[in-house]
Amino acid sequence: MPSKTTFSSLVASGQPTGEVTSVNRYLVVVKGLHGSPVGASVIFENGERGIIREMHDGSVLVLNCDSEATAIGSLVVLQDATFSVETGEALIGRVVDVFGRPIDGKGSIAAVTPRPIFSKAPGIADRSLLKDQLYSGVTIVDIMFPIVLGQRIAVLGDTKSGKTSFLLQLGAQQAKTDKIMVYVLIGKRRTEIDQVVNSLTQAGVMSHSIVVVADMFHSLAQSYIAPYAGCAMAEALWYAGRDVVIIYDDLSSHAKVYREISLLSEVNPGRDSYPGDMFYAHSSLLERAGKLTSNGKTMTALPVVLTPGDDITAYLPTSIMSITDGQLIFDLATFRQSIRPALNTGLSVSRVGGRAQTSRQKELTRYIFKVLADFRQAQEFSHFGSDLSNESRQLLELGTQIQDAFRQLPTEQFSIAEQELLLKTLIVGGGTKSVDVGRLKQMAKAASAHTKTDDAYERAAHDLLGKVIREVKV
Repeated sequence: MPSKTTFSSLVASGQPTGEVTSVNRYLVVVKGLHGSPVGASVIFENGERGIIREMHDGSVLVLNCDSEATAIGSLVVLQDATFSVETGEALIGRVVDVFGRPIDGKGSIAAVTPRPIFSKAPGIADRSLLKDQLYSGVTIVDIMFPIVLGQRIAVLGDTKSGKTSFLLQLGAQQAKTDKIMVYVLIGKRRTEIDQVVNSLTQAGVMSHSIVVVADMFHSLAQSYIAPYAGCAMAEALWYAGRDVVIIYDDLSSHAKVYREISLLSEVNPGRDSYPGDMFYAHSSLLERAGKLTSNGKTMTALPVVLTPGDDITAYLPTSIMSITDGQLIFDLATFRQSIRPALNTGLSVSRVGGRAQTSRQKELTRYIFKVLADFRQAQEFSHFGSDLSNESRQLLELGTQIQDAFRQLPTEQFSIAEQELLLKTLIVGGGTKSVDVGRLKQMAKAASAHTKTDDAYERAAHDLLGKVIREVKV
């Protein structure tokens, strides 16, 4: 952290200076700082850091990122033309604040490199086609809505609908890979932060994760810069040759802070009182993900957005969905049906997911989508209490079995081979058999190790079906 000594040395070197003339919480009006650009980093005389947000005639508007109690009359000096945070391999395995400073009590971090938080996204010529799947270990996601390395896919849902649990499952699945997980926690309570860190530690993934924290008890300006700071830390590893997955949890909190800053700055509000550049604030952030041509490495972005009352038509959800390459929608209606994860299969979509699937996976996905669509229709007819045909009864049985196969505890993980074998076995049964899905899941884990070819895959499915079924009278 900059100190009073740093402030004195910058003043002595002739950097532009100014004086605080007005304070509105974290918004500070500074007279002076002539020639300083928007986005520049400044230091207050007590060592606190700030970022220039607006330029006016003879003064600038500064966000104090360390405190909401700046004294009028304080002196300010320009530190750098860009606001930078600490980045580098040394941050891996640590919990840090938005500046890259450790807050986990494990000592200082050495060998860090400053990097601007506002960087341009790679151009089209610098990008490669996305084609490799990021496995989450969650069957319904990996089969029906596959995430591709380098993709931007939104995770939407109401409070307590299972979004964070899914993201922690995805992180746990990377424990045996060399991918780096970056969790950006925006405006969270201490208990929520501790829960995430403990879950990552228990899953064995904390050793190759970075947790960036902007809690709700510090200056709200930290919540504003948090996603950009986390992105800068992820970018540094990405450009250095690492595959990175960054999770913004959540952009709803970031948007609220951004709206508050704009309203206090007397910016004209637009839809839902959000400022007119709200879309740019998030699109410029999420477009920084992708796959680099230079080293073939990827940065995958998963922004989280709250949808109170399962309303995905509000301004913020629709804005994020229009920026990203797909969305995973968790809803409380599905949650109340005791379906975990509570993913809405009718509204969720992965627009580039098919690129990463094999022909066998694509065929399986198409069939399951059709079965579930027919299953929902058959359920509607079954509510009338009329006699159902054998075909409809079999469809209801198969649909129920597939839903049971998709049910997963937050601690459960399935490889893609296990997922394929599990669902293929149910499809072979065709709803004419009553399957012990719980036992099938256990047996599929063991059998998947021997299914390397399509023929072995078919034989294993038939063999498993014979061990876990009983006849159904239709």
